[in-house]
Amino acid sequence: MRERIKHLMDNMGKVIVGKDDVIELITLAFMCNGHVLIEDVPGTGKTTLALALAKSIGGQFNRISCTPDVMPSDITGFTMYNPKHERFEYHEGAIMANIFLADEINRTPPKTQSGLLEAMEEHHVTVDGKHYDLPDPFMVIATQNPVEYLGTYPLPEAQMDRFIIKMHIGYPDLEEELLIMERFKDDHPLKDLQPVISLEEVHEIQQAILSVTMDPSIQRYILSLVRETRESKQTLLGVSPRGSLFLSRMAKAKAYFSGRDYVIPDDVKNLFVPVCAHRMMIKPEMKYENQSSEDILEQILKKVNVPAGEFIA
Repeated sequence: MRERIKHLMDNMGKVIVGKDDVIELITLAFMCNGHVLIEDVPGTGKTTLALALAKSIGGQFNRISCTPDVMPSDITGFTMYNPKHERFEYHEGAIMANIFLADEINRTPPKTQSGLLEAMEEHHVTVDGKHYDLPDPFMVIATQNPVEYLGTYPLPEAQMDRFIIKMHIGYPDLEEELLIMERFKDDHPLKDLQPVISLEEVHEIQQAILSVTMDPSIQRYILSLVRETRESKQTLLGVSPRGSLFLSRMAKAKAYFSGRDYVIPDDVKNLFVPVCAHRMMIKPEMKYENQSSEDILEQILKKVNVPAGEFIA
């Protein structure tokens, strides 16, 4: 199964050039049944990354462009009366897919954004009092431009907290951009991308990740890091309990990807920032000191003692 994961990431690397760390992060999140928020400037490959993952697993994929006129029912679905059968029938929304891409989510109003809350947390939607289960596996990938751009609606804290990670792709360097120009000069390589892993194999990997061992000292290390974000004088809002659960889950996935059945402190340290940065609210004066959430988390990593010893069960 670990070999299948490598094939998956290599396959995505055919269209996402020079961003192995980004590919690994989104794959980790997918194998943890998590959702991903990708924030970056236009044209850096946010949508392409989501499409590459969807094509590589061969699952059902739906996409919606989040413009101001998109309604919650466009996402969750709606019921309509069928006079022929004399009954109300449910018509599926775009979210009924294994991979649902909400493109430029911060361009749609909060009312529509909230249509994702139940689906992301409980993996079902409720329409006219009835529950409709989502496909399994299920993942929301939301892209957004930075909130400083005009015509955007920043996501509320409650919705941000439901994303297992928030990630940035960034600009390619010179050699990578030359390779992109060469690879994309004739046709888009997404057209030829084929599935390399089945949904059944995805389920197997997800179950295997759950069986990865985490020593109690690692659990306490995670909680020490999280509690430090809540007690810091630099923050208004620290990391939630959901954040500590997600960090634990991602650390187990990182251990599994690395060929281990147990978690080590480095697994936690490597994922602490991408899992927790978007869950914090820093004090306004921190911005005047050129301090971001990421900077504060890096300081916390240096401050909290790392557990030592053997972590093999």
